[in-house]
Amino acid sequence: MSDGAQLDQARKRISDARDAIGRLDDAALNLVFREARSHNWFTDKPVTDEQLHEIYDLVKYGSTSSNTQPMRLIFVRSPEAKERLAPALKPANLDKTMIAPVTAIIGYDTAFWQDFVLNYPIRPENGDRFKDNEPLAEKFAFQMGTLQGAYLMLAARAVGLDTGGMGGFDVDQVDAEFFAGTTIKSNFLCNIGYGDLKGIKGPRLHRYEFDKVCSII
Repeated sequence: MSDGAQLDQARKRISDARDAIGRLDDAALNLVFREARSHNWFTDKPVTDEQLHEIYDLVKYGSTSSNTQPMRLIFVRSPEAKERLAPALKPANLDKTMIAPVTAIIGYDTAFWQDFVLNYPIRPENGDRFKDNEPLAEKFAFQMGTLQGAYLMLAARAVGLDTGGMGGFDVDQVDAEFFAGTTIKSNFLCNIGYGDLKGIKGPRLHRYEFDKVCSII
């Protein structure tokens, strides 16, 4: 297929999707945003391989700058893997993580730039600016990997699961245990499963209104 034909096909896919659904309805928005909560307790209903694949197959379509996709994931599910993770957790995060069916370690690869030819063939030379600039590469990977981590949480909610993001852990310990010998660093953790409503201890906490934190200029 010629480049022109591929472009026409891509534009038609976007147009067809827009024609099929102009926006999410209130029920979908409630599921993903308005009534979604950060869960600390989970039921024992398992999360399957198929569900984890479904989540990632949504996440991968989330945009990143220059299509760099630096996020790397480890889904910690087995009791043995949970025991490896446990020593790195702050006490407040230990029980909830051991109970959760899955804990995602969201990492970012500081050598993401090596795949510029594959992921951004339009301007493959853009990867060169990261090659000899480790601080720039790490900052960029952290930014885009964090963005992808947010996509992960929204995708899990979109397929009917609940999430609980966490930052209370020893980053160096997790890196040594799960990413040793690689260019990947851990960013944050996210428990995934079916939230136990007994763990919801009160109404939703304060959220800022538009005028408090936004401006239009």
